[in-house]
Amino acid sequence: MDSAVAAIAAWMPQQRWCGGKSHVPRLRLIGAFELPSAEEGARVRTLLLMDDAATPPILYQLPVVERAVRLPSPAASDHLIGRLPDGGFLYDGPYDRAYTDALLALIVGDGRAVSAGSDAAGRYSGARDADRPPASAPATVVGGEQSNTSIVYRPPDAAPVICKVYRQLHHGENPDVTLQTALAASGSRHVPASVGHVVGEWDDVGRPDGRARGHLAFAQEFLPGVEDAWRVALTAAASDTPFTREAHELGAAVAGLHLSLGELFPCEEPTPELIGAITGAWARRLAIAEAEVPELTPHRSAIESFYARARAGAWPQLQRIHGDLHLGQVILAPERGWVILDFEGEPMRPMDDRTRPDLPVRDVAGMLRSFDYVAGATAIAFPERAAAASRWADAARQAFLDGYVAASGADLSPYRDLLAAFELDKAVYEAIYETRNRPTWAAIPLHAIVSLLASGPLSASTDATS
Repeated sequence: MDSAVAAIAAWMPQQRWCGGKSHVPRLRLIGAFELPSAEEGARVRTLLLMDDAATPPILYQLPVVERAVRLPSPAASDHLIGRLPDGGFLYDGPYDRAYTDALLALIVGDGRAVSAGSDAAGRYSGARDADRPPASAPATVVGGEQSNTSIVYRPPDAAPVICKVYRQLHHGENPDVTLQTALAASGSRHVPASVGHVVGEWDDVGRPDGRARGHLAFAQEFLPGVEDAWRVALTAAASDTPFTREAHELGAAVAGLHLSLGELFPCEEPTPELIGAITGAWARRLAIAEAEVPELTPHRSAIESFYARARAGAWPQLQRIHGDLHLGQVILAPERGWVILDFEGEPMRPMDDRTRPDLPVRDVAGMLRSFDYVAGATAIAFPERAAAASRWADAARQAFLDGYVAASGADLSPYRDLLAAFELDKAVYEAIYETRNRPTWAAIPLHAIVSLLASGPLSASTDATS
């Protein structure tokens, strides 16, 4: 096993989901479990590996397939982790049919894995047994994901399924599973139908009983032939095509999502402790941003004034929300409308924070920022269209707010300072992200921060829609 872990440590920094690309991982095996394989000569296992070189340490889930002989196809070679001392070969599981079939069978069959220090069990949550997917199907991996690996199954005589394998694990329920499963069970048309999930358990000396528990994978309905809202909006902005109808409908969809979540999960009153936790997070993020983005220094006091006004103002009841809502988390499905995905929450926030009640205006602010990002991306690609793109975004933002209020029936005018603060906080987060990962785009959130500070909270007429 030591040689396998060494091979994984050399291979892992090149993977998109690896959170420690700037250092050499120092991996420690926490546990493993094994799944039955129908293919002779293929052993299917999942390793839970702690990277102690990361700060804080990161726990990874690594599904692997051990094969006695090397697969002949060039594609398989792209996902070869390394050679084993016994002469076998170690492959990245999601790209190997032996693993993808074993994972699907675990979920749809309510199965249990063979434990080697870690436990795993499948839980089918589909509507009816008659619609239960088959336990084996051709599968492909979705490209471009940053922190997870999603596998699309296309059974010949059944509806396609997409299963997200969480590469980084955390103790506690993953809201991506719990929120969407509850919404789907309630009949919401704004989320894909749930198929099932995998729950796991592993050693954790930091837990009172020495064991941590969490979600390992989540399977849901796959909607083929759709585009995410980011691409739809970007195409519209580039051609200066109005997006107000679509934005209004999207606002209504988000409002419907919030109404359902408010009914399905407990709500909380905004106690001083909760308000302090949220505003404290704003302050910490701003401090990080000022250290990494020097252009923010002249604006720090103005941003802090916005935050102080929001803290002293009115706060609504807290409830469960999406937590990381933007146009890339929404798809437009023919004859169904807007469908909202990926309820994991903001990646930089701890899992404990992501599973607590929060403020719906956080989601609203995230979507408003996303429309602004469309304008910024359009201006970078087509500088001559910058002014038109800005007007396009203003119209889309207003239409989204109008749709949200019309569907929710809520008067959010008392919370204009709060919405402005969340928009600012989101833009500060974006400034950090872009400076670290995509410096040529850092001007988008920096310009937004200056504009938000100059314009102030939304006017009274707009507040009724915020």
